[in-house]
Amino acid sequence: MKDKHAAQIASELGLAEDKVLAAMDLLDEDATIPFIARYRKEATGSMDEVAVTSVRDRMDALRELDKRRESIVKSLSERELLTDELARKLEAAATLRELADLYLPFRPKRRTRASIAREKGLEPLARFLMARQDDPGFDPQAEARSFAGTENGPADAAEALAGARDIIAETVSEDLKAREVIRGLFLKKAMVRSRAAGEANAESSKYSDYFDWEEPLNKIPSHRALALLRGEREKELLVRLAPPEDEALDALGRLFVTGKAPASSEVKRAVEDGYKRLLSSSIESEVRSELKKRSDAEAIEVFAGNLRELLLAPPLGARRVMALDPGFRAGCKLVCLDENGGFLHYETIFPHSGKGQEAKAGAAVKRLIESYGIQVIAVGNGTAGRETEAFLKSLGLARSIPILPVNESGASVYSASEEAREEFPDMDAMVRGAISIGRRLMDPLAELVKIDPKSIGVGQYQHDVDQAELKKCLDDVVISCVNQVGVDVNVAGKSLLGYVSGLGPQLAANLVAYRAEHGPFKNREQLKKVPRLGPKAFEQAAGFLRVRGGDAPLDSSAVHPESYPLVERMARDMKVKVESLMKSAELQARVELSQYFSREVGLPTLLDIMAELEKPGRDPREDFEIVQFAEGVEKIEDLSAGMKLNGVVTNVTRFGAFVDVGVHQDGLVHVSQLSDRFVKDPSDAVKVNQKVSVTVLEVDVKRKRIALSMKSNPKFKE
Repeated sequence: MKDKHAAQIASELGLAEDKVLAAMDLLDEDATIPFIARYRKEATGSMDEVAVTSVRDRMDALRELDKRRESIVKSLSERELLTDELARKLEAAATLRELADLYLPFRPKRRTRASIAREKGLEPLARFLMARQDDPGFDPQAEARSFAGTENGPADAAEALAGARDIIAETVSEDLKAREVIRGLFLKKAMVRSRAAGEANAESSKYSDYFDWEEPLNKIPSHRALALLRGEREKELLVRLAPPEDEALDALGRLFVTGKAPASSEVKRAVEDGYKRLLSSSIESEVRSELKKRSDAEAIEVFAGNLRELLLAPPLGARRVMALDPGFRAGCKLVCLDENGGFLHYETIFPHSGKGQEAKAGAAVKRLIESYGIQVIAVGNGTAGRETEAFLKSLGLARSIPILPVNESGASVYSASEEAREEFPDMDAMVRGAISIGRRLMDPLAELVKIDPKSIGVGQYQHDVDQAELKKCLDDVVISCVNQVGVDVNVAGKSLLGYVSGLGPQLAANLVAYRAEHGPFKNREQLKKVPRLGPKAFEQAAGFLRVRGGDAPLDSSAVHPESYPLVERMARDMKVKVESLMKSAELQARVELSQYFSREVGLPTLLDIMAELEKPGRDPREDFEIVQFAEGVEKIEDLSAGMKLNGVVTNVTRFGAFVDVGVHQDGLVHVSQLSDRFVKDPSDAVKVNQKVSVTVLEVDVKRKRIALSMKSNPKFKE
């Protein structure tokens, strides 16, 4: 079966069948996607993470299909309903939907009008009506009377005909061809319509725009579909999906109404009833499910892209940081951190309380900067953020100490988490939040992995989509980013280590405990002494764990320990030590790669090794860049149409991008305003954390809405 699946996946994805099979084997051996993509290129034909993920997901889907097929075959066999023809059709079914359609007539169900009619012996009458549609001499009433008056049968001809029509209606609704035709009509011509539900109030409802909404199903964007479905779930909207009814009935009529005799009239009535009562609602439910699935997939894709950009945001690096979680009445929680994010000091200052508190707060800031050698100040961008920035800038601090806003989304979630309590058991949640703000500036990846991605604020309807699929995708992104950057084994906490290929939460905790007891790791080989970190876990994790300043130079690079003998051979051939080879571009240029080819090692691995020797353990993230918001623009009331401002993209959706311009309320650059050229997908034009220049188009203070443009000459309201 695996060979069959490999052939199908290879055909669908345009990959070599043997390479797909190799990737499937590795996945079945619990190899992680980053490990396969990085260290098994010869086996997979250099598949990247996207390709390996596609193989995994398709493999899982095909196995789920097989599992469902086996379940159906078993059920039919046990009930002695499985014919050779049906078995062949089930075996040929390529989707869960096809299996469901084939199984529908045989699926155990509650008593229906049709089953009750069958119990009354009316199946033959239904067959007569279907078969005699071209017979003008066939009298349905007379035939129906012959079924009436029997024991347990219908009382009269009218009841007999009604029962026969019920049987035909159910047959129509379960017919494979009928379902295929109506499904196609839905997909091509169905309209999505929404109306106000119950007592929904247009003035107070956030769904008022959809109280009289209509658009084609095949054109509705994912974000609007999810909004409509959420409104329906919150009982604010009534949503229906339906094609033109006359076209649906005409299509079914061509399938089942084959004559013009009296029997045809009965069949036509049954077909109409079958569509209106059974088939339309069945296909609508199915199409709704597909719409939701498609919309979920698009929303998850947007979220994953945003999350990747956020996690791979440029780190400030090792600097001494003062971090403030701003506030008005409760004051600003201030912490000082060392170069590694270690906690040094905490106190609360009240720069916005009046009564001489501002001078006292300023003196405290200057004292702490001097005492702890502070190099950078991080300020959370929430309530009082801009006011706190202004206060700090008024102190006349050295220009060498930048004051930087930090997106604090999710900091409060972390501060109340079990991990935060474990890390800082004796501290208030607000203090933990300030520490998180400072660390997020120093290394976004290391800090953000502690927070549920759904709480970071870069999603689109993330609470409405399939949560299992969302978690799977976001976990893939976090794991990919962590392993792409690499992790310093002697600095990282267990949250970050838990995402390293092959580790997981328990091994990460064991590693941290071992480090605490025995001191910093001196080399990768020492990792094997961590309890329960066996050969398989070591193979998966070692290449992504960095030991900086240890006694083995290659341990600071992404060269896998299994390739150390190869690098040592290169160094011997150059008559130098490995360390010298790593430091000399001239020596590296003289390495003849063709001399090191083997059955296991090909050009892809050799090129990766040489890249690592050139820049061992390099960080793939971009250099940190400071963004300065406009002076004097601190709240939404300070904005006016026509203003040109600097901003930072905080979220990208299918309909545009949200930009922080420093006023506590992100503005929206609609997709039509992202560029002078046409933009179909906003993610093609901007990324989360990107620095941009925008023009204010319109400000609605009451609704807290800011419309922005990135066009060179936008039109704005005077």
